[in-house]
Amino acid sequence: MVQHHGVHNLEKKQEKLKINQSNKNDILMIIGPPSTKSTFDNDVYIYIERKTSSSKLRKLGKKVLLVNNVLILDINQKGLLVKKEFYNKNDMNKINFDDQETSADYSKKSFIYNFFSTLRQRIDDPRGIKRTKN
Repeated sequence: MVQHHGVHNLEKKQEKLKINQSNKNDILMIIGPPSTKSTFDNDVYIYIERKTSSSKLRKLGKKVLLVNNVLILDINQKGLLVKKEFYNKNDMNKINFDDQETSADYSKKSFIYNFFSTLRQRIDDPRGIKRTKN
């Protein structure tokens, strides 16, 4: 059984789009609405196609990735397609990610520690007057 998510036949549909000729209306008519849309300097439309299938019985029904396509379209302020990037399953394996991690160093004198200490003091003594026990 094949499960399909996203835009069907994305690879064939993206070939119809021409840089500096196709506009937003052409894109929506050919491919449809984007999976993800963002706006920075230009509009960025991201389309995703993913097909998985259940594997043979000997692999205990584990999912097998058949198709994993991503199309990134960059559209300028006039509505014209200025950049098109297509990635398939093989291209995804070639992308290098940075292995470095950002460490968080929280010492006792950090901003967060000072903020919570002040907050705790205000909760304990909201009027600023220490109450004495009688």
